[in-house]
This record gives sequence, C-alpha cells and structure tokens, in this order.
Amino acid sequence: MKTTSGNFFEDYTLGQVIEHAVPRTVGAGERALYHALYPARFALTSADSFAASCGLGEEAPLDELIAFHTVFGKSVPDISLNAVANLGYADGRFHQPVRAGDTLRSVSEVIGLKQNSNGKSGVVWVRTTGLNQRDEIVLDYVRWVMVRKRDVDAPPPATVIPELPAAVAADTLVVPEGLDFTAYNTTLAGEPHRWGDYTIGEKIDHVDGVTIEEAEHMMATRLWQNTAKVHFDATNREDGKRLIYGGHVISMARALSFNGLANAVIIVAINGGAHANPCFAGKTVRAWSEVLDKAETTAPGVGAIRLRLVATSGPSSDFPLRAEDGKYRSDVLLDLDYWALMPT
Repeated sequence: MKTTSGNFFEDYTLGQVIEHAVPRTVGAGERALYHALYPARFALTSADSFAASCGLGEEAPLDELIAFHTVFGKSVPDISLNAVANLGYADGRFHQPVRAGDTLRSVSEVIGLKQNSNGKSGVVWVRTTGLNQRDEIVLDYVRWVMVRKRDVDAPPPATVIPELPAAVAADTLVVPEGLDFTAYNTTLAGEPHRWGDYTIGEKIDHVDGVTIEEAEHMMATRLWQNTAKVHFDATNREDGKRLIYGGHVISMARALSFNGLANAVIIVAINGGAHANPCFAGKTVRAWSEVLDKAETTAPGVGAIRLRLVATSGPSSDFPLRAEDGKYRSDVLLDLDYWALMPT
C-alpha cells in the first residue's frame, strides 16, 4: 500500500509532533498571483522603493498572508485532509518578513483533543510553526479543526482543551528589524489616516464587495498546495458543494480593508479567528473592521493597532455580527482579530 488516505481523528495523540512534507520556495510569482487573486494593494508589499523608504531593504517583503497560506498549506495533508471544517485560530505571531527566494516548511504539535458527542468526529488543536531555509521561525499559530473518525467505534482520547490567550500581548509583538515610519509617505500609500486618527471602538465600513468565483478559489487553493478534500471534491460533502478555503475569505477581507485602513500595512499577530459560517462560490464578500486596541512600539514612527476584521455575505454598513441569541448571524463568514503596524 503506497497511497495514504490521510489522518483521521483517532490517529492523533497529545504531544505528537508532525514534520510536514514538501518545503516551498516562494518568489515574485507568488506576489503577482496573490495580487491577481485579491484586490491587495498595500504599498509596503507592493513596491520595493516604498519598502526601502521604511527601512526594510531594497526588496519589498511578500504579503504576510502569503507566508500564512503557504505554511498552512504544508500542514493540510497531515492535519486537515479529512476535515469537516477548519474552526479557528489563536495566538499567532509573525516573527520576520518573508522575502522572494525564501523556502518555507512547517512543523505541527498536537496540543489538544476532544471527541464530538456524535462519536463521528473530533476537534484537534495544533500549534503550527513555519520556518525558513535557515531554520528561523517565520510565524507560528494555533488552529483547531474538526476531523472525521475512520472508525466510529474507536475509543475517544482523554479530552484536553488547551488554554489560549485572548490576545497576543502588545509588548510581545515582533516589529521587523529596521522598520522606520518617520518618512512614511501617505500620498503614495493611498490614504492620509495614521495611527493617531483611529479611536478604540471605531467601526469602518470598507464599502466594496467581491463575488467569490469557483475558478479563483480553486486556483488559490492549489497555489497554497492545500489538499483538503472539502475544497476539491464535490462528493465529499452531502450538499455536493466545494467549500471555499477559509484563508481565501481572510485574504479577500484583508484586501477589501485597504479602503479605510490602507496604512495598516503589516500584520504582526493573529489574536483569534473563527470561520463563522461556510462560504461557497457565488457569495459576495464584504468587510468591516472595528478598532479594538492601540499600543505604542519602540520602533521610530511605528504604532500597533488591534483590529477586528469581519467578512460578511450580507450588508457591511450596519456592522452585522451576532443575532439576538448571541450566535453569529448566518451571513457572517469570518471574525478575525489581529494586530497590525501603522505609521504614527
């Protein structure tokens, strides 16, 4: 038997460490494809000259979510090939920029297990670490995923639910070496609004919408080498639909957030996130953000801003999130809490 059907829930053990296969060298092609798939136009990752003016060298780093998707994709064959759904994220940090020519690989550790009451699936928590060709940590994060059982009669593991912080502490955020926003050009960046112009509690409607296409989603999922069956195989779900990769929604919402947050140019942490409802081709994604917190950094001219990014297939202008029963509204696709860096 030379093929594999992937891991099922009963195959995971607490403390298990999995080194994922197939390192990936990323380059300018990934940047171009990313910008073709999403309306991404943050200046720092779009222009070498702009990155150089901010102290980041002569070549612009790749978008942070390119690194995230690549590291995530490496983990899919071992973690979520037989997933029902990817449920959420927490405690994620971007430790350094990824440049064209870097080679990324992933390692995951199982940190939590809980069988579902139906006995047919369970939730697996993993901490995934992305490393470059020098074995330096590029990013790490926790995610939890619902995975099918191969044998419903297999005994359940002891339930262990990891304790995770509500947010990454501001004083632990990693600011890229050399970053300096004292000469930041807001005209070239596209908006005048700086860190001091935002207030905690402020909500921003990002106005624009993008209809999700089946072809673009399939191209994106292949680009990240994400092999989860629910994204490719229409027979894998009872409704006969291919589930849109949650990261596709994250990148679409992040790109839409440019309109109102053009100067939140670097993602440095993911505090938490939930794919509130499934997304399928044909839905139009809109987004809004809420300012949750702000913090100073020691880097010249650089402030940190904590943002809630919500993607919805309904209206964005009334800032929908939860229904009267406290549950996410049916049109909410994503609820993502992250820290970004912004010129003061």
